[in-house]
Amino acid sequence: MSLPRRAVLPVLLATAACGGGEAPPPPSSPPSYSHLTPLRISVERLEFVPPEPSALRAMPPAPLLPADVVRIMAQDRLSAAGGPGVARFRILAATLVRESSSGGVFTGGSERVTCTLRCRLEIVSPEGQPAGFAEAEVRRMMTGPAGSESERIRRADEIVRQAGRDLNVEFEFQLRRNLRAVLAAPAAPTPATAPVAAEPLPRV
Repeated sequence: MSLPRRAVLPVLLATAACGGGEAPPPPSSPPSYSHLTPLRISVERLEFVPPEPSALRAMPPAPLLPADVVRIMAQDRLSAAGGPGVARFRILAATLVRESSSGGVFTGGSERVTCTLRCRLEIVSPEGQPAGFAEAEVRRMMTGPAGSESERIRRADEIVRQAGRDLNVEFEFQLRRNLRAVLAAPAAPTPATAPVAAEPLPRV
């Protein structure tokens, strides 16, 4: 049985409402820190130690995992410049935690999102002895309405990105303060090739 033309629109609107009626935000791509000056460590090699499972937590929706942000930051910024010993990078904490609170009769509930990032770079001598370390930690919080799923996704993406930017700054500060002795000078830029000079031919 076909519906009258006037009945079609209400049916479509009801269907959209049942389906959420709200398009989810596009997939989130991880940030990059490769445009920044590399932090060159005077060691033979650089090791990335797998984090302990207890150090990682991401309560959904989590479009951008905190552990991925810390790992990318370390891989983009750190490099081994040659020298004795080993540098070991560890993720000590990478969490995204949500806390909800119910609203009153005329107000909706809210949600607080907390992102905590903590990392450590250890220097080990050729004899296997600790030779220094630097740690950095940041914690960022954001509160907003708990009802909209797309807003919850955007909020999580924004807070993790902000925490990643802050950790990058804090990590470099702690590295320069505590491990200055093993920081190598930035690599010299590759000299640009001189343009070929053109000499005009004499007129005949």
